[in-house]
Amino acid sequence: MNRLFVDEEYPFGSHWFDRGGGIRMHYVDEGRGDPIICVHGNPTWSFHFRRLISELSRSNRVIAVDHIGCGFSDNPAQQDYGYRLSDRIDDLERLLDHLQIRSDATLVAHDWGGAIGFGVAGRSPDRFSSLVAMNTAAFALPEGVHFPWIIRPARGPLGEFLVRGLDAFVLGTLAMGTTRRKLSRAERAGYRAPYSSWKQRLAVHRFVQDIPVQPTDVSWPTLAAVESSLETLRDHPLLLLWGARDPVFGVEFFDEWLRRFPSAEHHCWADCGHLLLDDAPDRVIPAIRSFRESVARQQVRS
Repeated sequence: MNRLFVDEEYPFGSHWFDRGGGIRMHYVDEGRGDPIICVHGNPTWSFHFRRLISELSRSNRVIAVDHIGCGFSDNPAQQDYGYRLSDRIDDLERLLDHLQIRSDATLVAHDWGGAIGFGVAGRSPDRFSSLVAMNTAAFALPEGVHFPWIIRPARGPLGEFLVRGLDAFVLGTLAMGTTRRKLSRAERAGYRAPYSSWKQRLAVHRFVQDIPVQPTDVSWPTLAAVESSLETLRDHPLLLLWGARDPVFGVEFFDEWLRRFPSAEHHCWADCGHLLLDDAPDRVIPAIRSFRESVARQQVRS
């Protein structure tokens, strides 16, 4: 991928981790201090956290990963990589072990990043001191919620053609992901840069195929384990940040988080959509900064 497409919006150095089999995982590592771990979803990449990285790396070490097949990470063929939720959790866990991040970290998870990031946190609760969830889930569909209609075509018989051939999933996300403002040409180019060909959109399609909806789905047991492990995180400070106009992770998911974590700090904005860090960075970043400062004060008192 040509860095010229993204440097205007994403002026960060690159780092790579060999996750095994010669497959490299790309990540951003900026600043010093207690680490903030940013985990993206589909079809985004670490580019989604660009403003957060720029702002919070002034006082903290901010690490933003690119899942395999996304962003600047390698794009292995299907026979060389599983592209399953379990693989994603293992990748992030190995990276954090490699970086020796074993305590005092803050997780910031968006979209698929919820199941992945909270999956890692559930395995090692002591690694994280606080958690941030933005338009995401780490559990099965809440009771009464149906699989989003907007994603169904991408999982159907024409799904591969729509996602990998027409780039419909990326284009649709960019068109409907924000509601307060339109993405600039540079922002749209940045989001699309890693996904410019059939081969480069493999991970986008595999993410959609891998969504666990029912017990017969391959990744259902993995998601069930992640959901079960949330109990080990009940005492962790949690911040919920939500765009209520998200057509996929609607307010029902926000409500389910609050049911499970009733003491969580929370903000739900009626005028925001799925790409919350693009819609309202002026709200989201200060909220995360304030939340982390509050957690730090509480830790000092205890």
